[in-house]
Amino acid sequence: MARITKGILGPVNGKVGTVVGSNWRGIDYIRSKSAPKKGQATLAQLDQQMRFTLMTGFLQSVKGMVQVGFQKAAQKQTALNAALSYNLKNGTTGLYPNISLQYNMLLLSRGDLPNAQNVGAVAGTVGKVNFIWTNNGNTGKAKDDDIALITVYCPDTLHAIYTVNGPARSTEQAIMDVSQFSGKTVETWMGFISADGKEIANSLYTGQVAVL
Repeated sequence: MARITKGILGPVNGKVGTVVGSNWRGIDYIRSKSAPKKGQATLAQLDQQMRFTLMTGFLQSVKGMVQVGFQKAAQKQTALNAALSYNLKNGTTGLYPNISLQYNMLLLSRGDLPNAQNVGAVAGTVGKVNFIWTNNGNTGKAKDDDIALITVYCPDTLHAIYTVNGPARSTEQAIMDVSQFSGKTVETWMGFISADGKEIANSLYTGQVAVL
């Protein structure tokens, strides 16, 4: 129940119907009564919230990559939102509360440029990850001067190292310095973008690598 201490025109302290009167640092004010809280979230809501949190956290760590990699796939939305939409549908596994990212299903770039053949990633010398592939520069839209898009993500630290300006397709190899991930297992991907930026390949998951 509210109290009116100085007559009908005085300050209100407490609840009156749908309003609440109070005082803050000597200032009297009224506000709308807070709406009652709804019931607890359902399991389906908690499941979706967890997937969203996991995916947005991951995509923030590779934001610069997907901004380039999904630029052609974005229709009336940002590249980051396009990446989120695709990967939420395809890149998580499990049921709440045991949900995790499904790394081999994630896409960091999306398009119809042919990717390289025989793509892979292996541990190199200390702090390095070596990417290898077979050049197929004469296949469809693929050209020798297409640029490699390379990503290395460390689940233990939730950080990624990537480049959107890697070696040309014709070089058939790239070496990534990931010394900050030494001693840890990382997830890896690569794809290609044309030299003029107009064509992009779907990224390929190149597996887990134990960094020396």
